Amino acid sequence: MSAAPDEVEQPGPRGRVSPTDRMTAFSDGVFAIVITLLVIELRVPEYHEGELLSGLLGEGASYLAFVVSFVYIGVLWLNHHALLRLIRGTTLALSWINLAVLFGAVIIPFPTAVLASAFTHGDTDDQRAAVALYALAAALMSAPWLVFFGYLHRHPALLDRRVTPAYVRTQRLRPITGLILYGLSGLLGWFVSPVLGLIGVIVMIAYHAVTSEGLPRWLTRR
Repeated sequence: MSAAPDEVEQPGPRGRVSPTDRMTAFSDGVFAIVITLLVIELRVPEYHEGELLSGLLGEGASYLAFVVSFVYIGVLWLNHHALLRLIRGTTLALSWINLAVLFGAVIIPFPTAVLASAFTHGDTDDQRAAVALYALAAALMSAPWLVFFGYLHRHPALLDRRVTPAYVRTQRLRPITGLILYGLSGLLGWFVSPVLGLIGVIVMIAYHAVTSEGLPRWLTRR
């Protein structure tokens, strides 16, 4: 017998399904806190009388790092919002995977602070290390998203009725792209130029912004 239209089929013997309301509310709270914490690294610079403007201009790297990470966290939230719209229920395993996604988000303020410090007070070697660290954090963040899509592909009963397993399978290309290209941006920043590496990170953030609603559905058609 098939399940009633509004019921979620059990994906496995240990797959007790729960509504997504608490997952959504908790995740939104985490993203809100993380995006707010970024501003803590913005401080009034030390300055002598009449030199406030030059002091503020000297903190330009901190402002840039803040803007990049603010947009990055915003893009992650948009992607996460779109991700949760694909499902109509969650299991314990999927909730743990979601925690891993959130873990990747909450560490962003640290590499942001390192990046700002390196470009404000450090030399080229410091900047190389900072860009590599930021890119590494971004690359590792892609891993739980890949696991999330993989879990949904293996448990289609959790999907919204309008979402097909083929569509979910195609979306795995996005975190795979993140793992590869963020990693390459880190290598570019370390071995070639920290500025070029940072540009690579920004381009990848733009890519995830453009595809925040997922890759086009025509890619799932064969």
